[in-house]
Amino acid sequence: MNKEFLQKFAKNLKAIRKQKGVKQDDFLAINGISRSTIAMVETAKTDITLSKLKIIADVLKVDPKDLLDFK
Repeated sequence: MNKEFLQKFAKNLKAIRKQKGVKQDDFLAINGISRSTIAMVETAKTDITLSKLKIIADVLKVDPKDLLDFK
């Protein structure tokens, strides 16, 4: 697991989620991803699958590539 990549992804995900006004609990209500899973992703404590990346992008109403667009 590339910790630096996960940290950048986590920071970007959290920023987009807050910008969109989406709460961590909204993921469970919409697509069954638990708040704790989102919290672990946003703190770079876990990795996710491409399927979950797509679900997260759908909930946030962004293209999956937007979640990976960080420097």
